[in-house]
Amino acid sequence: MNDYVLSAILGVIEGLTEFLPVSSTAHLRLAEALFHIDLTDPYWKMYTVVIQLGAVLCLPVYFRARIAKFLAMPRGDRPLHRHPLALVLVAFVVTAVPAFLLSKLIGKNLESLTIIGTALLAGGVVMAIVDLVRAPWEKAGPQAPGTPIRTWDMEQATLGQAVWIGACQILSAVFPGTSRSMSTIAGGQIARMSRAAALEFSFFLSIPTMFAATGNDLLKSLLGRQAGLPSPGLHGWTVLAIGFVVSFAVAYGSVAALMAWVRKHGFVPFAVYRIALGIAVLIWR
Repeated sequence: MNDYVLSAILGVIEGLTEFLPVSSTAHLRLAEALFHIDLTDPYWKMYTVVIQLGAVLCLPVYFRARIAKFLAMPRGDRPLHRHPLALVLVAFVVTAVPAFLLSKLIGKNLESLTIIGTALLAGGVVMAIVDLVRAPWEKAGPQAPGTPIRTWDMEQATLGQAVWIGACQILSAVFPGTSRSMSTIAGGQIARMSRAAALEFSFFLSIPTMFAATGNDLLKSLLGRQAGLPSPGLHGWTVLAIGFVVSFAVAYGSVAALMAWVRKHGFVPFAVYRIALGIAVLIWR
């Protein structure tokens, strides 16, 4: 297959799956196996990082108005640890430290289709159960008597919820296929957040998490090239650029579509897809 076409396909896959609760890592890993991409090749390792960076860069662009609103939010009686952006940073720290300490295990698990398939399947079951239990209350709204949902907007999130969601995100780091989005969204719902609040918190948490992860991996790749690895050349840089741009554009569209979809339909269709894909991976492996 032509490298430019392959790059566009991988960019679409990354852009579509990075923020959907279906695991972009699993889909890229499966695509790399399907297209016989050498995962030990330093160039393709760098390529994967670059297209992930393209996807995550769409978030500060898409949420620029919300970020500006949070930054301009008056202090008032709200303590610093209740500020939405401070809570995002708390969740990030809770995830980052264990993920850094377990980096070797994470790298090993990325090579296992058994772990990926099992994580897809188990995550789908968990997501379906959590969303179906919450569905009647989501439909009834915040005024419904006895609703277990306490946080309908991200501005109402608490420190305990942030710590819990950060802890849930560790699962997606250690077990590829779990999906960072799935773990944070389902974790948020379990912590009494609405679908919309959990989804938005998940998006905001993606910004520091993915920038740190992709920045670290990209730095390693660039330092490796300084140590004597060959330059990609014009062809290689063009392939990287195509993947980056396609990933950014598709991710931006998928974020907008997901925000609109979830408020009306929930996460069950994604859970069903995860379960089917997980079973297929376990059979195929």
